Amino acid sequence: MSVRPDHWIEEMCEKYNMIEPFEKGQISKGVISYGVSAYGYDMRVANEFKIFKQDSCKLIDPKSVQESDFETFIGDVCVIPPNSYILARSVEYFRIPRNVVTLTSGKSTYARCGIIVNVTPFEPEWEGFVTISISNTTPVPAKIYANEGLCQVLFFESDDECRVSYADKKGKYQAQQKITSAKIK
Repeated sequence: MSVRPDHWIEEMCEKYNMIEPFEKGQISKGVISYGVSAYGYDMRVANEFKIFKQDSCKLIDPKSVQESDFETFIGDVCVIPPNSYILARSVEYFRIPRNVVTLTSGKSTYARCGIIVNVTPFEPEWEGFVTISISNTTPVPAKIYANEGLCQVLFFESDDECRVSYADKKGKYQAQQKITSAKIK
C-alpha cells in the first residue's frame, strides 16, 4: 500500500468521480486552505453543525445517542463551547474505489488553536458525505469556518482489491447525506 500523490487524486476523480465537488488546485487566499495538496485532499466543512448540549445530557452512550442531545445550527461560523464538541459534515461527497482506503487528519491551523478533528477511515467502496467530530480542547469558545478547509484526507492504494468492501457488507453509514450520529445495526 502506498500514499498517492496529487496527480493520482485528479485521475481518480475523473475516473470514479471520487470527490464531488472537486477542487483541482489549492485554494488559500483569505481562507483556511482546501483542495488538492501534494499527497492528499484538504476537505471543507459544510455550514450545517450539530452542537452538543452539555447541560441536557448526563452520559454519552455510543449504543444509544439521542438526537435531542444536539442542537442544529446553520451558518458561516460555528462556535464550539469550551471543552465540548460538535458534529459536522463535509462539503464534498466521496466515492472510494475498492482498492483504496483513507486516513484523515486535522489541519494545522486548527490544531494550533486546540481544535481536534476526528474522522474515521473511508473504507473501500464507502461513499457519502463525511460526518466529522470537532473537539474544542480549550477553556474558551472556538470558531469553525464553514466552506473552508478543516482536515486533510490521505489516500492509500493497494495493488489488490479487498475481499469484502464497505458496500459488500452494507455498512450502516453507506451513502449518508447528512450529519449522522452514532448508531448500531
